[in-house]
Amino acid sequence: MASSTFVERYGYDLMLGSIAAFYVIMVPYTKVEESFNVQAMHDILYHRHHLDGYDHLEFPGVVPRTFIGALLVSTLASPFILAMNLLHLPKIYSLFAVRMALGCIILSTLRFFRLQVKDKFGNQVEAFFVILTALQFHLLFYCTRPLPNVLAFGAVNLAYGYWLKGNFYAALNCLIFATVIFRCDMLLLLGPLGLTLLLTKSISLWETLKCCTGVALLCIGLTILVDSIMWKRILWPEFEVFWFNSVLNRSSEWGTHSVHWYFTSALPRSLLVAYPLFLLGVLLDRRVLSFVLPVFFFIVLYSKLPHKELRFIISSVPIFNLSAAIAATRIYNNRRKTFWKLLYFVMLGLLLISLGCTIITFMASYQNYPSGHALKELHQIGHLPNNTNEQWVHIDSFSAMNGISRFCENNFPWRYSKEEEIPIEELRHRNFTYLINEHPTVDGFKCLFTTNGFSRIRLQIGFPLVLLVKEPKVYIQGNIKNKDVMHRNWPGCS
Repeated sequence: MASSTFVERYGYDLMLGSIAAFYVIMVPYTKVEESFNVQAMHDILYHRHHLDGYDHLEFPGVVPRTFIGALLVSTLASPFILAMNLLHLPKIYSLFAVRMALGCIILSTLRFFRLQVKDKFGNQVEAFFVILTALQFHLLFYCTRPLPNVLAFGAVNLAYGYWLKGNFYAALNCLIFATVIFRCDMLLLLGPLGLTLLLTKSISLWETLKCCTGVALLCIGLTILVDSIMWKRILWPEFEVFWFNSVLNRSSEWGTHSVHWYFTSALPRSLLVAYPLFLLGVLLDRRVLSFVLPVFFFIVLYSKLPHKELRFIISSVPIFNLSAAIAATRIYNNRRKTFWKLLYFVMLGLLLISLGCTIITFMASYQNYPSGHALKELHQIGHLPNNTNEQWVHIDSFSAMNGISRFCENNFPWRYSKEEEIPIEELRHRNFTYLINEHPTVDGFKCLFTTNGFSRIRLQIGFPLVLLVKEPKVYIQGNIKNKDVMHRNWPGCS
């Protein structure tokens, strides 16, 4: 009886959490977008108060980021890290721990929103909300990834929950917290939502100013206090990010997309079957429009910035899923009627297609971190029992951006260098034992093996219909002067 009650209460959370945990276990490595927070978590857990050893002081990145999210996640994960250290487990398991901890935070905030969905729209809408979320790849894949967008996403989920609950000032304060500390671009969501609440007379301007100004000042003070200590200079990170991206418009240096890209590419890929369903939900239930419109205008405003990425609008997915779940519920409840029966079978077909798309996207993502797999293989093959000589591994910028973080490093005799801008012809004069880089050949080094990475998807006639095309992305080379390396059995390079 007790177990039945537990499953009824937490079954949805276990399902979503299991999927997110599966993604962590199968794809543990991180990319350049996550590098600041993942390195910060490593340094907080392993260097603690010794700031001089922190990665961000040597590799500060283009713009500074706050340490508040990394501190929160590291604190939650620290008991597990302590146990792993006592058991002498490899450091890579600590990466699992911090990502799982982050996933617990984000999914707990999503649970808060889901419970408000249940209270306001009913059990069936809640069930379809969970089904749609489970079938979508990106939300559950991203929820464990230490991106500033994901940290902000947790606060946005709380804001959505308070919004549905009718606690409008708490919703605005959550968005202020997300904007000031994690992602300044959440201002583009805060503005439309605040304006909607003012126009519908859900809040008063004077009360909003009194309530929210204090929270904003408190958040500014918190981030300046924490980050000025960690960065060793007076700093409000998100203000510098705002200046860089919005005022200087420097983000376009990392690529641009057309103004409609979010609506024609990012949202269809992230929502899948929920994309047409959310549009239908707006037509079927008038209550939904007031929730969808501010989020819709958030994406419209974001579309003005030329640099676009799906992760920038990941916080819009729960609201669109809510609208889609309402449409799915209406179709399901009317499935015995002639017209609705057709819609029901179409919806079932789209759900299956969404599942297929998610599987394909996962398989592509699994192959999208080649340097992480390369370093793991190097550790396994290149391990020399009782070796007392240091083995220096140089990791070039491409490899550092595609799967390698400090969590991937092993203890002595392994040593690592991420020194940048070394001319390729100078590498032979350095005392590196191994190179992990994107160059097929380097003078003074022999290619020991390669690691393939995802290149593109190819459709074909026959089975399978979809083929993932892979090609060599990372090359592992050994110093030809090192006899221990040259005498070992290596897979070789094709």
